[in-house]
Amino acid sequence: MSPPMSPRFEEIDWRPTPMGEISLRRRRDPASGEDVHEVKLGDDFLMSSLFTAGEIALTRLGLARLPGDGESDGDGEPDGEWDVAVGGLGLGYTAVAALDDTRVRSLTVIEALGEVIGWHRAHLVPLGERLTADPRCRLVQGDFFALAASPEGLDPQAPGRRFHAVLLDVDHAPDHVLHPRHAALYRPDGLRRLAAHLHPGGVFALWSNDPPSEPFMTTLAEVFDQPRAHVVEFPNPLQEGTATNTVYVAAVPGG
Repeated sequence: MSPPMSPRFEEIDWRPTPMGEISLRRRRDPASGEDVHEVKLGDDFLMSSLFTAGEIALTRLGLARLPGDGESDGDGEPDGEWDVAVGGLGLGYTAVAALDDTRVRSLTVIEALGEVIGWHRAHLVPLGERLTADPRCRLVQGDFFALAASPEGLDPQAPGRRFHAVLLDVDHAPDHVLHPRHAALYRPDGLRRLAAHLHPGGVFALWSNDPPSEPFMTTLAEVFDQPRAHVVEFPNPLQEGTATNTVYVAAVPGG
């Protein structure tokens, strides 16, 4: 006997948060018949499992900028043994793409909303079980932007810890932020504080829903080496066409 069909729409969870009302929804896509998971903050759609190409490209393009020749850099550890931090958990596609790379030694995922972490730990989202079962992955509730600005850094359990890559997917774009206090990160001083939490040669990669911004590229170049803006194109069945995201990638000098 075939399993019963899931309902066409379900609100899996709804919670008030300091950033507004957040909800996790599941709907059946009429075209593919697949379940689509969506997250809304207030009336804004934050993410959808229907569109994941940009989140996955954020990881792949960011990690591709790191050296991976397996040779020692003099600290007794081989290159390619990477410690990665992700800002923004969401539905988990950026984080899982990092775990898919065997050169990632540890993954610290920083998420402001405990409700989102709870969805993954309760396996209410498709990738939750994968993330919570991998011993390399640790989910941390915290304010990425406050941690990035602090001398102690991104890992509350290890003040001063440095990472090989920081992958950020929280705001819509550098000039379209979810909260006004996030804006400081995208200015030169904010980027310098973030860069201090990376090893020399470490990579900062940023997802954006908007086309490449020349002013932001100029700002990146004040702090990092050879910033690049990659345009990621993917099908958009809702509009019967294609859509694009931007992934910015830049490296800390000295690598």
